[in-house]
Parts: sequence; structure tokens; C-alpha cells
Amino acid sequence: MTGLPTAVALNHTDRGDGVPIVILHGLFGRLRNWQGMQKQLARDARIITADLRNHGESPWSDEMSYPAMAADIAKLIEDLDVGPAVIVGHSMGGKAAMCLALSQPELVRSLMVVDIAPVDYQNDYGPYIDAMRAVPLAELSRRGEAEEYLKANIPDQGIRAFIMQNLGEADDGLAWQANIDAIENGMPNIMTFPNFAGTTYDGPTRFVIGGTSDYVKAEHRQQIMSLFPNASHAVIKGAGHWVHAQKPAEVMAEISTFAVQTT
Repeated sequence: MTGLPTAVALNHTDRGDGVPIVILHGLFGRLRNWQGMQKQLARDARIITADLRNHGESPWSDEMSYPAMAADIAKLIEDLDVGPAVIVGHSMGGKAAMCLALSQPELVRSLMVVDIAPVDYQNDYGPYIDAMRAVPLAELSRRGEAEEYLKANIPDQGIRAFIMQNLGEADDGLAWQANIDAIENGMPNIMTFPNFAGTTYDGPTRFVIGGTSDYVKAEHRQQIMSLFPNASHAVIKGAGHWVHAQKPAEVMAEISTFAVQTT
């Protein structure tokens, strides 16, 4: 890791009072993925959800790396004066959260990582990017038309709906709100994890794992514990990688209990 990336000001929502909890989405997600859960959790805590860089309504940047995302989150925490905060991150957001905890632990009260490990992955998101690029947005006027084009390359309705949440409206018509170019160029960084050998985050850490997901495997436990020696694990039965979408009540219970225990 060399140099300090330039942080951007993340689009965010801030709701409730009490223990500050910052929630971060995954690749091609956005803060609205967590807003239903935010509304309920905000009855007992201060819940901040954010669009990560190049996603949703946050600024675009050519740099798409975990140190850059961690810098953005640090700026958000400092600007809102909520540090140290409980940080919850899913998938890519989980890696960004881990990077923040390992690089600036003073900002992290405790850490919850949802269905991702601090390791390199081989998942290929190229077909989704190609499918998004193949939609002739300039020729279309309705979201339904765009989804019809996606069907040819993304037959799974659930994944297609997830991708479609990135489609918005610009002054001249429909437009992808995710920075596809930066994400594609940054994919080698997104699929890996920075080298933090010799560094640990010693605060309370919870890994929440989808019971049918293969993102956090038994062979990852040694690497997890080497970086997060106070880590514990919870398996959500019947959930895949999108744990919070498939089992929201269980994930909310984990967040609530964990936040209370680490206050």
C-alpha cells in the first residue's frame, strides 16, 4: 500500500440516535439496499448508510481500491463526528470496512463483516458489466425496455433486479448511476484484498455468513483470525451471499445484539 488516496464525500443517510452504526453495501449495490433495515434499527441506534464511491449518488473517481474506499468512510465518520463507530459491511463493503479497521482502528468501535473474507476471489463480474454496456440507453425511454435487453444476458430475475437498481435518469434520458468504467478497471483491486501482514484489528469483530454461500470457507478462518484475533462467527441458515436481503430479521438481530455488546 503506497500513498494516501484522495477521499470523496459519500452520499449518505443519517437516521436515529444512540450508538453510531455505519452500514456499507456491496458491489453494484447502494445505500437504498439497507434503508428498510435502517428504518427499523434507527429506533435504538444512529444508523448511517452510504453509497460507496462510483455507486449510487456518490462521486465518481478513477480510483477504485479498498484504501480509497476506506479513506472515504473515514472522511464520512470524521465529517459527521461519529467516531468511533460500529462498521457493518457486506461483500465489497465488508472488505472496505476491514481495510478501514486495519488502517485506522481508532475510528472503529467494532466491526461486522457480512459474507466476505479478507482474501482474494476469482468471481467474474465481467458478464454483468458487458450486459449493462449492451443496453442501448440512448434509444430507450422506459426502464422496462432496458430490463428486456438485460434478460438476454442476465436470465436470473433476482440478479437482474439487483443490476436494474443502478439505472436512473439523467437530463438526456436513462443512465447507469454506477461508474461502469471505473468499476471494470478496478475489478482486479475489488477481487483482491490489500496486504496487511503483521497488522491486526483487535476490536470486537463479527463475521456473519450465509449458510448456503461459499464466500467464507473453512480455509479462510486462519487468515481471518490472523488479522482479526477477536473475531467470532455467525451462520445464517438458508441465506446465500445476499444475506441481508434473504434473511433481514436475522441480520438485524445480529447487528442489534452486536452493537449493544460492543458499546
